Amino acid sequence: MTLTHVRVMLEYFHPWTNAAGLYVASHNGWYRDAGLDVELTTFDALRGDTLEHLARGEVHLGVFPTNRLLVRSAAGQPLHGVASINHRGMETIQTITGRGIARPRDLAGKRLALNPTPRGLAMVRHLVTADGGDPDAVVLVDSRYRELSVDDIAAGEVDATFGGYWAWDALFAQLPGDQRIVWPVDEIGAPPYHSYLLGKGPALTDDGLLEAFLEATARGYRAATDDPAATLDVLDRVIPYFSRDILARSLGLIAPTWWDGDRWGEIREDLMTPYTAWLAGNGILPDDFDWRRAVVPSATSPRLTAVPR
Repeated sequence: MTLTHVRVMLEYFHPWTNAAGLYVASHNGWYRDAGLDVELTTFDALRGDTLEHLARGEVHLGVFPTNRLLVRSAAGQPLHGVASINHRGMETIQTITGRGIARPRDLAGKRLALNPTPRGLAMVRHLVTADGGDPDAVVLVDSRYRELSVDDIAAGEVDATFGGYWAWDALFAQLPGDQRIVWPVDEIGAPPYHSYLLGKGPALTDDGLLEAFLEATARGYRAATDDPAATLDVLDRVIPYFSRDILARSLGLIAPTWWDGDRWGEIREDLMTPYTAWLAGNGILPDDFDWRRAVVPSATSPRLTAVPR
């Protein structure tokens, strides 16, 4: 059987547990069974993020933050979401005890580290304002691409951070748990949204190939959820530089975000519409932008519900 090569780019500088379903599908031969030779790769940060690689036609499919897709789609780039990966936001505000920060409004007058993207700045302002605080009083510290941890806070670099993920970055701190404060943004007032989507660029034109890929991928995420021990064996091979304990804890946290009930992959109107409105309200998208322009129509239907357990 002749296999069709499909190059899929992940969303971060290195693989992490959010890609477990892709790796499990590959390891078990489910892509090969569908006639696909799937290559999973990460982006070259000096050449841009996953969406930039997709737009140049260097990869067929990729995983990326929802907001970045919408911004590029509004600019006319030929990029489209084909499935959801997560049904929750991943980011957190983190701080430690003893800094006088018991709730988001207490960030006023404190040093908050973040990568100051337009969306990141808008989210911090939103969260502080939603709690009755003064967003203009927050002292913003540009940490760029570094994800500062609570250990960095304890060392005195800043008072709090925005951006690290509750299912990943927050797990690496050495500070005892009773000294950490971790607030997932969707628990403190952020609009609902898909943290990550899977999407295609101009290099992928075969709808049949895409459907075969999605069916195998949905099967991979089902297996990654239902058999964490086997999944960890696969992750040990592809990301051996992280401890089994970290991977196990992260997998247990991240797996529920892949599902809306028993459905995998549906891009949901109840998450996309309020998030698009929020982005437009903060000047990140045009007021008249319709998020449906940025996704293939089949991605909004529950066609991936019958995933075998």
